[in-house]
Amino acid sequence: MVLESIPRAIEGVDELEILVIDDGSTDGTVRAARACGVAHIVRHTRNQGLARSFRDGVDYALAHGADVVVNTDGDNQYPQERIPDLLAPIVQGRADIVIADRQTKDIAHFSRFKKRMQSLGSGMVNLAAGTRLPDAASGFRAYSRRSLLRLNVVTGFSYCMETIVQAGNLRMRIESVKIRTNPKTRESRLFSNIFQHMYKSGKAIVRSFLMYKPHIPLGFLAVVTGIVGLVPFLRFLVFWFQGESGGHVQSLIFGTAMIVTSLLSAGLLVVADLQRTNRVLIEDTLERMKALQYGEASREGVMLGCGSREDAACDAACAHDDAASGGEGAAHGDEDGDEGGAHGDEDGDEGGAHGDEDGDEGGAHGDGRDAARRGETRPAPGGAVQLEPGGNARHAPDGPI
Repeated sequence: MVLESIPRAIEGVDELEILVIDDGSTDGTVRAARACGVAHIVRHTRNQGLARSFRDGVDYALAHGADVVVNTDGDNQYPQERIPDLLAPIVQGRADIVIADRQTKDIAHFSRFKKRMQSLGSGMVNLAAGTRLPDAASGFRAYSRRSLLRLNVVTGFSYCMETIVQAGNLRMRIESVKIRTNPKTRESRLFSNIFQHMYKSGKAIVRSFLMYKPHIPLGFLAVVTGIVGLVPFLRFLVFWFQGESGGHVQSLIFGTAMIVTSLLSAGLLVVADLQRTNRVLIEDTLERMKALQYGEASREGVMLGCGSREDAACDAACAHDDAASGGEGAAHGDEDGDEGGAHGDEDGDEGGAHGDEDGDEGGAHGDGRDAARRGETRPAPGGAVQLEPGGNARHAPDGPI
């Protein structure tokens, strides 16, 4: 249903390729994808989670020369016919990232509590990122190649909030496009209950604050505890001047504890600021490394994680893959464990952002304006290859890739 509804031709896009990410599913996802004519599949032997699936899908897409990556979900939550609307701002040069706004307040199957949590989560993410996005949890989004080279996913739960916070602090241009979601087909598989999701989402948001805006949580804690610590001291001084200081030592103990907490928070704030400098330098280095790595891959047909190029089978499969792929596009994942080259349903069960995991989260890859680049690839002999970047992901065998 999702694959069939993905547009096969989009204005401004030279070539469109579909990538399916099978995150350790047991429902025959690879077989179904191949039956629908999907030539690009990244398969995890075990479920790795939404964030890892996104990273592997993006690695695959960039290594094959994709200029734009569109993430969608395998449970048909998102209207695939709106993919051109997500691509338009990037193709026109107006935005680096485009995120669909599901207009969660109008979604019938969302409870009042869930809608409030969605709004709260988006507000916290916008505060950390310096953005004004109405639906930070939405997983239906498009990324330019340049933005993906600059972003680094480090969380294990969901990449949606993290990439927004990073992009906002890197001063990328982010736009929002309003959409209407399709009727619900199944429950989210990313978490077992609302409280688990809220806990994990909360952790991701706090981590983002500590990474990019440590002065907000640590500065707030230092000021509050400092003020609370001064009050008992002032109270003790008042009694002392009145000659009634006896029996009020507990005020000094409590005040001392609060002052120490305040000083520790201030110290951590200094350390976090110093680490921020290191993070900026490391991010710049990673961006340059990825530009070199993916540039080489697109010219020679070598995919990330392919290992030694002396491995003839791997080399041949990589070359064939590169020749078969390329450009701006979209993709998707199937259900029981398919996270798409990029995305999870951050369908948003309670909490600030969320993902549909089990995961079949769709992802994509695409634009191939690089006919010249792909013309340099070597023809691949018939053969199967299993590829496991990082020891987990592998490109499914027995297919055209």
